[in-house]
Amino acid sequence: MTPPPAPPAAPPPALEPAQLDPASLSGAQRSAVLLIALGVEAASKVLPLLPDADVERISVEIARFRNVSSEVVEAVLMTYRDATFGSNHLVQGGKTVAREMLLNALGTERADQVMMKVQAATAMSAFQLLQTVTTEQIVRFIRNEHPQTAALILDRMTPRRASEVLAVLDHDFQSEVVYRLATMSEAAPELLQEVEDVIRQELGPVFGGATAQGGVEKVAAILNSAGRSTGTTIMESLRERSPDLAGSIKSFMFVFDDLITVSGRDLQRLLTGVDQKDLALALKGASDELKAKVLENVSDRVRESIVEEIELLGPVRVTDVEEAQQRIVEVAQDLEEREEIALSAQPAEEVLL
Repeated sequence: MTPPPAPPAAPPPALEPAQLDPASLSGAQRSAVLLIALGVEAASKVLPLLPDADVERISVEIARFRNVSSEVVEAVLMTYRDATFGSNHLVQGGKTVAREMLLNALGTERADQVMMKVQAATAMSAFQLLQTVTTEQIVRFIRNEHPQTAALILDRMTPRRASEVLAVLDHDFQSEVVYRLATMSEAAPELLQEVEDVIRQELGPVFGGATAQGGVEKVAAILNSAGRSTGTTIMESLRERSPDLAGSIKSFMFVFDDLITVSGRDLQRLLTGVDQKDLALALKGASDELKAKVLENVSDRVRESIVEEIELLGPVRVTDVEEAQQRIVEVAQDLEEREEIALSAQPAEEVLL
């Protein structure tokens, strides 16, 4: 791998009050100050009226402003300064504020898309850029790289995104990448810098330091998000190569049976987002203990409906049960990613991918 001869300049860091000159603010920066001053509720009514490109530019600036002094706010608001702000007042910006505004204005899906670009524009790591490009672009990129490089890149991605990439890689390359990821220790800064140079050259100018550790927990998280066939194929390859390593990964994977370890409150939250037909089908192949715990955490009406649904199912295919269980696991993982529930996976005797 050869680094680019002349890397572009790094993006500017977060702005502190002392760095802000009201006279030199760009249009996007002035808009960001105005929206921060207005607050989340009012700003969320303004953002939907703007073009997507403007929303992204302004959101980047909101994320970069840690605090905005009253002097800067007064310069932007002009005639409203005396009625609104005191001489020492600070208004709060930051990525949390940017995300809250976007969620209120655009909804979860669109807000996530914009925030990925905001994160990439404000972060100091080239690996963050990987969250803003398509899976196809990443696959085309890493197919031509060494498996160790691919493993480092997957380590810096979310488990779900990494599983999407793995699913379309050639089998031999896929197996080699997962093995290297599972056995990876903390990567040397020099190697990370080399990989960052390649990412910048191929995908864009985002800079900074990063760390990569990999390990069996990382692989387990990726396989949890992978489709059933992808997970099965990878685990079979790992068992052939290193049974002990495959066993270690298996012990960290969260499967449907692990719902027995989830708290009653979190289980109740999960069950409100699960299709009742999927739940009945999934419980058809569950242990009596898990079935009892699930039925204890639903209302009497829902319990009667689920029991009746299970009885009406009759004989079912094992694959149908496994697929229903996997769909419920995916709902659980989504909720955990949003920090709405906590999953407590424990080593299990059997793992259903």
